[in-house]
Amino acid sequence: MAKIQSNGLTLEYESLGDENAPVILLIMGLGMQMIAWPDPFCELLVARGHRVIRFDNREVGLSQKLDHLGKPQVGRAILRALMGLRVPAPYTLEDMVRDTAGVLDALEIEKAHVVGASMGGMIAQLFACHYPERTLSLTSLMSTTGSRKAGRPSTRMLRLLMRQPADPKDLNCVVEHFESLFRVIGSPAYPTPQEDLRALLRTTVERGYHPEGVLRQMNASLASGDLSPVLGMVRCPALVIHGKSDPLIPYTAGIDTAVRIRDAKLVLLDGYGHDFPPQLNERLANLIAGHAAAAEDG
Repeated sequence: MAKIQSNGLTLEYESLGDENAPVILLIMGLGMQMIAWPDPFCELLVARGHRVIRFDNREVGLSQKLDHLGKPQVGRAILRALMGLRVPAPYTLEDMVRDTAGVLDALEIEKAHVVGASMGGMIAQLFACHYPERTLSLTSLMSTTGSRKAGRPSTRMLRLLMRQPADPKDLNCVVEHFESLFRVIGSPAYPTPQEDLRALLRTTVERGYHPEGVLRQMNASLASGDLSPVLGMVRCPALVIHGKSDPLIPYTAGIDTAVRIRDAKLVLLDGYGHDFPPQLNERLANLIAGHAAAAEDG
């Protein structure tokens, strides 16, 4: 892992595989670090002939924090978003799209297959809109257009995401807090073994726990609103993958995303929630690598 300068920020990234192979750029979701892309999943993509780039978004993991922007009033932002009102924010997903483009710039990569999960899927969608010449293909995973009609996270789920550990300074307490969250949003048909989940969460918290940054990311997502009006700009091959048991972002949001993007392919997976269970690493890698390969073949 190493650091690069992107869009005026310092971001942590990792490159896996042959530097001359077609690039798959992975964009993670709200508050999650690049290590949330499972190593075995990334290795499968590399084995299928791709260079994999993953990175920590601004404000998470080992990337630059923006505490000078202050702590957002996310509760108020949620209410305004639900009412269809403008949500003030120091930055939006558009800025995170420019971060993403900056990653490619810093690594001197002209084009990439862009893959985003959850909020990262929204960033990937916008990237494909604004950088069509740099997008070989788009994969939107467990994501949404942000449309209220399509299905957004429920108020209960948003409150769950905003909830803080009882003792933020106690490592075990923080890990248990996140474990309880992932048990709610995880895949009912593919439960991640407790030992594996706790190991990932412990590593994540030790690597970089910064809750205020997560709140600013959430505020950015809320402020960005409905992406539907611009998704008609997407011209690359697009794949939408969504779990039919996703309790955080309903699968109707995946359907809506596929409808909004011209000729998008939709794959709905039974029993899949809002996580990366090891049982689905190969299935997801096959879908994404196969989509990328088809795009390369034209």
